[in-house]
Amino acid sequence: MRNKYIQIYKDIVDDITKATYQPQTLLPSEHELMDKYGTSRETIRKALTLLAQNGFIQKVQGKGSIVLDTPRFDFPISGLVSFKELANQLGENHKTIVEKLELLPPTEDMKGILQIDSSEEMVWEVQRVREIDDEKIILDKDYIKSSKVEKLSREVCASSIYEYIEGELGLTISFAKKEITVEEPTKEDRNLLDLEGFSNVVVVKNYVYLEDASIFQYTESRHRPDKFRFVDFARRTKN
Repeated sequence: MRNKYIQIYKDIVDDITKATYQPQTLLPSEHELMDKYGTSRETIRKALTLLAQNGFIQKVQGKGSIVLDTPRFDFPISGLVSFKELANQLGENHKTIVEKLELLPPTEDMKGILQIDSSEEMVWEVQRVREIDDEKIILDKDYIKSSKVEKLSREVCASSIYEYIEGELGLTISFAKKEITVEEPTKEDRNLLDLEGFSNVVVVKNYVYLEDASIFQYTESRHRPDKFRFVDFARRTKN
């Protein structure tokens, strides 16, 4: 089967996420995985390499593959992924509530952020609340240039804007600059999120660019601080 190693990778990730394989324990051996999935050693090794590259295991020569600690609510710092793409890691009970979708003239601040020169350029303003396990714990505030995304619907916003941009519009989202700060909740934060007892929110600001290096989106993701760890996985390579 073509790309069978990807399916094996996803299956093992699911087992790690569900704690079928506990942190600091060994995965089954290559031979055991070959028997389990009915495939070749090469396919298993490709799956294990992908697991190592993404921080799920550490391969130790002569010992095997050690499962690393990957808590369910870890959010990667270096990745550029949508909430929908992360949803499988956040449990089954999650949903997106679209609070606002408007096409508006940009403010002076937003003109600077999105590098807008034209007086005719409009900006999509989207506010989405992310609810996990019946608690409203993320407020995403997106500002998107209408010259790059002419049409946007509430259905798209409730599903995945990135999926729409890449799949329907054929644009390539390339990279982002990120800033992380801790701030006092605004009145808007307290109205839209379940923040009783919390005196701050963690704000991740994303400046997102297309493959031609043009900025098209600015996002503020405002998180309740008790639910997330913002992590990165760094692997040293020798020169």
